[in-house]
Amino acid sequence: MVTFLNSDRLLLECQLEPVQGSRFQPTGFPSLGSAEFSSVSSDNKNTKSLLVESAQSMANRLEAVCVNSEKTGLVETLYGIPIITVNDENGEFLTNSVLDAHRMNSSYMLEGKDTTLVEMLKKELSMDDKMCAVNIPKFAKFVFEHDTNSVLHGLFLARPNLSGGRYKITRSLSSFIEATDIQPIVSGGVKLDHLDASGGDGGAEKGYGHIPYSKTEYSAGSIKVYFNIDLSLIRSYHLDTLANELLLTLALWKIRTFLKTGLRLRTACDLKIKDELMVTYPKDYTVPDLSDLDSELKEIIKKCNDEGLFTKEQITIKYTRKVKK
Repeated sequence: MVTFLNSDRLLLECQLEPVQGSRFQPTGFPSLGSAEFSSVSSDNKNTKSLLVESAQSMANRLEAVCVNSEKTGLVETLYGIPIITVNDENGEFLTNSVLDAHRMNSSYMLEGKDTTLVEMLKKELSMDDKMCAVNIPKFAKFVFEHDTNSVLHGLFLARPNLSGGRYKITRSLSSFIEATDIQPIVSGGVKLDHLDASGGDGGAEKGYGHIPYSKTEYSAGSIKVYFNIDLSLIRSYHLDTLANELLLTLALWKIRTFLKTGLRLRTACDLKIKDELMVTYPKDYTVPDLSDLDSELKEIIKKCNDEGLFTKEQITIKYTRKVKK
C-alpha cells in the first residue's frame, strides 16, 4: 500500500513531445493570446518559454480521468469514493461534483429548492450567515466524507449565507505544462464559401463568404509537465492516517492515468511521453506503476468504507430552480 510520506511536498515531472512533427498549440486566454514569458536557465541565460497548460486546466484534466465514458459517474476503479450527484425533477442525471467546475460549491447543489447540502453544512459545521469561527480541519473532514475529490483539487464555498463565504480548501494536487526554447510558427488559412465568396447574404459576421484567418503554433526544445502534491497541506487537515493514504494514492493514480490517456490536449496539441515520470523531491521516492496503483486504490477505498471514513449514503440533490417572486 502507498504510505503517506514524511515530507512537505512530492514533486514530479515528465518530459513530453508532440505525437507527430514538432508543432503544438498552447492554451490561449481571451484578449491575451498565448502566455509567453522569459525564464532563466541554469547558466543564467534568458530563455523564451511558454505556458502550454495552466493549473486550472490541468485540475480539470486530472478530474476528467475519473469520469466514466457516459459522463455520469466514476470509473470502475474509483467505485466507492463519495461524490455528490444532481438530478432533475424527473430523476434524470444533470451533473455531479467531479464534473461541475465549482465542485460542492455548484449552484446546482446550493441554490435550488432542495436544500439538503446547505442544511448538512449548517448543521455539521455550524455554518450560518454570521461571522462565526472557521474550522478548516473540520470542513476538510466533511468534504472527505462526502466529496473526497475536492480535498485534492480545492473548494471555495463562496456563499455569504455559509459563514460569510470564508470556507476554503486550497489545491493539494496542482499541475501545469511549460515549454522552453520556443519558436512561434505563424500560419493561416481560409474558410471557403462555395456558394458566394463575397459574403453577400450577410457577410463574415454571419459566416458567409471567404473568411481568411491566422493562427500561431509553436515548436520547443523542451515540453515538460509538472506535478506538485502538497503533503504538508493534507497533513494540516488532521485526517485519519488511512484518509491521508487514500488521498496520496488517488493523486498518484490521477497522474499516472492522465499521462497514459489524457495527453491529447487539443486537436493541434497531441502529446506523448518522451521520458519516464521522474520524482525530483524527495529523490528517494518511486511512483508505483498504474496497474499497482489501480489495485491499491480499490483496496484502500474498501478499507475507508469499512472503517466509516466515507458517508454511507451519498448525497443526491434534486435540482429545481428557485422562482423569484
